Amino acid sequence: MSRFWSPVVQTLTPYIPGEQPQMERLVKLNTNESPYGPSPKALAAIHEQANNDLRLYPDPEGAALKKAIADLHGLLPKQVFLGNGSDEVLAHVFLGLLKQAKPVQFPDITYSFYPVYCKLFGIDYQTIPLGSNFEIQANDFKSPNGGVIFPNPNAPTGRALPRTDIEALLSRNTDSVVIIDEAYVDYGTESCIPLLRGPSCPENLLIVHTLSKSRALAGLRVGFAVGHPALIEGLERVKNSFNSYPLGRLAQAGAIAAIQDQEHLEITSAKVIATRERLVAELASLGFDIVPSTANFIFTRHPKQVGAKLYQALRDRGIIVRHFQTARIEAFLRITIGTDEQTDELIAALKEILVSA
Repeated sequence: MSRFWSPVVQTLTPYIPGEQPQMERLVKLNTNESPYGPSPKALAAIHEQANNDLRLYPDPEGAALKKAIADLHGLLPKQVFLGNGSDEVLAHVFLGLLKQAKPVQFPDITYSFYPVYCKLFGIDYQTIPLGSNFEIQANDFKSPNGGVIFPNPNAPTGRALPRTDIEALLSRNTDSVVIIDEAYVDYGTESCIPLLRGPSCPENLLIVHTLSKSRALAGLRVGFAVGHPALIEGLERVKNSFNSYPLGRLAQAGAIAAIQDQEHLEITSAKVIATRERLVAELASLGFDIVPSTANFIFTRHPKQVGAKLYQALRDRGIIVRHFQTARIEAFLRITIGTDEQTDELIAALKEILVSA
C-alpha cells in the first residue's frame, strides 16, 4: 500500500477478470469469448483503416457507428451511446445515472463489476437475493431505489427473464432508471430493445450491449447503450468530461462492419446454441446439475465433486473454466461454450476425472 494513494483507492477491491493463461496447449473456456472469429467484413474494414489517417483523431461522436446501430434496431442515432467496451459504458452509467440518494439494486449473484463500480464512485447499493433455482425474481425489486441493474441473461448463472417481466418491472419502478445488461442476449434471450422504438420509448430504460461476445470482437473493445435520448445525453456529458475520444478509427470501422453483417452473427450464434445444448445433454448424462442457460456459457456442478477441486483437475489437463469462491455458488463451474472439438476434450477430461475420483 502506497502512502500516496487517495483514501478511496485504499478501500477498493478491484474486479478480477477471467484468467488469460499463457499455456502452449490450452482449451480456454473461462471468459465467454466467441469460439468463432469476427465477421470477415469487420476484419476487412479494420485492415482498410490501417493507413496514414491514423495520425488523425477519430470522430469523437462516432456518428457513423451510432447510425449503424440505430438502423439495425429501429432506433434514432440520438438514442445510442458508445464506449470502449461495455465495461466503460457501465462505468459511465454508474456515475451518470446510478449515483443517487437511494441505493442502487442488483441481484446478490450477478456480474461482479457492479459492486466494484459502486465502491469506486461512492454509491450505496442493495443486493436482492436470487430464487432457490438462481432465478431473478423481478417482483422482489419493489422497494424505493436509486436504480435497478442486472444482466439478462444473468451472469454467471445464464438464466434469463422474459421481456414481459421486465416491462412489469418498468411499470412499477417509474421513479428511477432500469438498466438491462444484454451482453449475452444473442444466444436465445428476448431483447428489450423493441421497447425503445417510437414515441412510447420509456424514459427510464437503458439497455447495454457489447461486441465482445456474439460479435467476436473482444480484442477491439466496443460497447454501446441504447435508451431514451435524455438518458443518452446524460451519459454523453459524463463521457465528454472523462474521455471525448473513446473509440479509435479501427474500432469504429470494425464495429460498423460487424453490426451490418447480421448473417455472420446469426450463423455463429446458432452454432454456439447447438453446442450448448449438446454439452448440457452430455453433462447431464455424467450426473451434473445444470442451471438453464440462454447464454454462451453454462453454470453447473456435480453433486459428488468439490467445485474448486474439479476446476483444478481440469486446469491440470489444460482446460480452463471459471470458478467463483463465493457463497451459494462455490460448488459451481461456469463453462464457456467452445467449438465441438473443445467440447469433446472437455467431456473426455470430465469422464477421466470422475472415474478416478
